[in-house]
Amino acid sequence: MSASVITVETKENASQNLIIQRPPVGLSLQGRIRVPGDKSISHRALMLGALSQGETEIQGLLLGEDPRSTASCFQAMGAEISELNTELVRVKGIGLGNLREPVDVLNAGNSGTTLRLMLGILASHPGGFFTVTGDDSLRSRPMSRVVKPLQQMGAQIWGRKNNSLAPLAIAGVALKPIHYQSPIASAQVKSCVLLAGLMTEGQTTVTEPALSRDHSERMLRAFGAKLSVDPDTNSVTVTGPAQLYGQKVVVPGDISSAAFWLVAGAIVPDSNLVVENVGVNPTRTGILEALAMMGADIQLENQREVAGEPVADLRVRSVRLQSCTIEGDLIPRLIDEIPILAVAAVFAEGTTVIKDAEELRVKESDRIAVMAQQLSKMGAKVTELPDGMEITGGTSLVGTDVDSHTDHRIAMSLAIASLVASGTTTIQRAEAAAISYPDFTATLQQVCR
Repeated sequence: MSASVITVETKENASQNLIIQRPPVGLSLQGRIRVPGDKSISHRALMLGALSQGETEIQGLLLGEDPRSTASCFQAMGAEISELNTELVRVKGIGLGNLREPVDVLNAGNSGTTLRLMLGILASHPGGFFTVTGDDSLRSRPMSRVVKPLQQMGAQIWGRKNNSLAPLAIAGVALKPIHYQSPIASAQVKSCVLLAGLMTEGQTTVTEPALSRDHSERMLRAFGAKLSVDPDTNSVTVTGPAQLYGQKVVVPGDISSAAFWLVAGAIVPDSNLVVENVGVNPTRTGILEALAMMGADIQLENQREVAGEPVADLRVRSVRLQSCTIEGDLIPRLIDEIPILAVAAVFAEGTTVIKDAEELRVKESDRIAVMAQQLSKMGAKVTELPDGMEITGGTSLVGTDVDSHTDHRIAMSLAIASLVASGTTTIQRAEAAAISYPDFTATLQQVCR
């Protein structure tokens, strides 16, 4: 590594500060790296493996905190899951309808995916009583978006604030099929209803206003569920009751994690970086489209298909970016990447507008407000909008103290911004990155030259 200094400072309360000191000259990003396994696919592989007959082998599972929460919940309900510390994780399933009533509260930690998808599974398992909760952040995030369609199916769910906040109690009952017209394009909502449909007699359909990521559809088919998709209406139908069978799953690298390096490689001068084995599912490649609109130099190499998911190596070289408008149907396909896209916009010529992204306000943090505040501290020109941001590029960033607000994507986005900020930047509560990317700091040290 060059004169750039990247250090971690552990505080008395076990929180960590990530300190990045940019050298006066000479910093670039070089090399070939791999990012952790896709978080969305990892959650689904654990869940469907637990609900299947037989054994599921998962290669490349994300070993972050969120999938560990999923594994812990399903272990408490009878699934046998090997240690999440190796390249290969084995799940011995118990079969649909056979979840064991847990003796304690199920804790989803910080994972909205765990909690929302699990609600569809628990609500449709007759005879069981389940209580679910999460950490401070998750207990403040809205659950009504999945509770309401489940209640239309006949689910019995109770919780705080008119059943909209965790902790939630669920009495599993036989549900009825519905055709749910979702008001938002959300893979979590869609997946929750489809998972409930697995145990429901008849056809359960979800129609969205725009296409959201389709990992659930792909994996449900692979595990044996009867599923049909109507792309003209953005509708998916599952026919129940289903039987699922253990599979071998290969988890590709998470494009949401790769996004940090794609932006870093674009904005740090003289960079040439390859991110290997990245999932490029068309429902997830909005980040590539947005960066292409900004003029980024990104090439897809070694394109192939692995276990039903398209995969490629992504090469990025530094280039001068241009502003653009990110909105509409593109938003559901890059919703998690907007914090790092905001960093890219700071270094794009002109004014970039991000809108139709009000969903960001109910993530692990209010990502619109937090990114606007933290980038402004560093000298960026960011205007907060009700549903996004307006960012005027071309302003030099200056190192200062910033805060992740315990949001993993905020922590990593601020770290990338720090690479092109003069002086020293201290990112408080940077340990949040481990939720989806445990080795982020080590990889950052590896690629800085």
